[in-house]
Amino acid sequence: MTASGSSGAPGSSGSADPALRRTLGVGDAVVVGLGSMVGAGIFAALAPAAHAAGSGLLIGLAVAAVVAYCNAMSSARLAARSPASGGTYVYGRERLGDFWGYLAGWSFVVGKTASCAAMALTVGTYVWPGQAHAVAVTAVVALTAVNYGGIQKSAWLTRVIVAVVLAVLSLVVVGCLVSDGAEAGRLGIGTSGGAGGVLQAAGLLFFAFAGYARIATLGEEVRDPERTIPRAIPLALGITLVVYVCVTVAVLSVLGSGGLGNATAPLADAVRAAGMPGLVPVVRAGAAVAALGSLLALILGVSRTTLAMARDRHLPGTLAAVHPRFQVPHRAELAVGAVVAVLAAAVDVRGAIGFSSFGVLAYYAVANASAWTLDRAPAARVVPVVGLVGCAVLAFSLPTVSVVVGTGVLLVGVGVYGVRRWVRTRAGAGRAGRV
Repeated sequence: MTASGSSGAPGSSGSADPALRRTLGVGDAVVVGLGSMVGAGIFAALAPAAHAAGSGLLIGLAVAAVVAYCNAMSSARLAARSPASGGTYVYGRERLGDFWGYLAGWSFVVGKTASCAAMALTVGTYVWPGQAHAVAVTAVVALTAVNYGGIQKSAWLTRVIVAVVLAVLSLVVVGCLVSDGAEAGRLGIGTSGGAGGVLQAAGLLFFAFAGYARIATLGEEVRDPERTIPRAIPLALGITLVVYVCVTVAVLSVLGSGGLGNATAPLADAVRAAGMPGLVPVVRAGAAVAALGSLLALILGVSRTTLAMARDRHLPGTLAAVHPRFQVPHRAELAVGAVVAVLAAAVDVRGAIGFSSFGVLAYYAVANASAWTLDRAPAARVVPVVGLVGCAVLAFSLPTVSVVVGTGVLLVGVGVYGVRRWVRTRAGAGRAGRV
């Protein structure tokens, strides 16, 4: 099943748009995925997830990991078939039709733009709380400049960030597990939060896994994508899962699910409770660096999806330009950077982006539905079906406000799509009448 009348991606018939340069190998792609996943989410997501799940936190983490695995495998198969910028926007358009691709792109761009501003403000809060907005804008401008200089510069900076964050998380894990305050009994797996609480925790934790989409979104810049992407996505996801399990176990062993659920800065609180207050500034610095890594990867992903949507004129066509020297979607990057900088300067969106998880799950639901069309064999459809059902269940298990706001954002996107189609239809009818 393919979309009709949608062209503009590199490789599609009749496309005259310049393609991006393929420079990323397996290692680079894995690092980009790690930079997206092992980010600020692990420093913040554990507390609300523990509050929801109670003693079922590790079960919630396992559920989130299963859904993430299904989404990752579906994304990898699709990216190997359609290695163009845009990720699920492209897959949905090609496999399900123009509307579904648009809906995936809309949910990604709108939700992740708000996430970009939130990550920028997180950097500001950790670096200079009194001037959080100014630091946030500075971070956005600096990272936009790095991205403008080419994907290899972004990949190099991401390597540095990933190394720093993994080092800090290693200190947290070792420090907590070897401390006198660690008790294995605090890991007790149960269901004190109930099935609903476990699913809500899984939905919250899923946000921290979602970065592997960045590898697929950058598909047009990956060398030998048919081999590289299917290898890089599960590698990045597997490493991230190991890191998250280690961190969760270490923090639980010190704080327990009750203490973790009430923590304001869970990793910093854990090292303090473990008797190592000297590590608190290190953890805070690690959180700031992790937020920078997430922001860098988010700007990359949003700008590439913006590029793909501009190629199909769902967004202004001028945003489809590729820089002749740096081979990046420079206008899309500048536009995304400008919008994020304005949001970071003017609005505190950290408490208002609960719909981002809802949007990400909607995005992956389209990815799984697209992957379902790749092979009619029942065995090949198990993973996308589990992924699709998992996305739907987790999305509607999120807090009510997140579901309502997320649904509202999607409906606004549907309205914009409908108006655009109506205007185009009227314009086409007018031209036909004049002829």
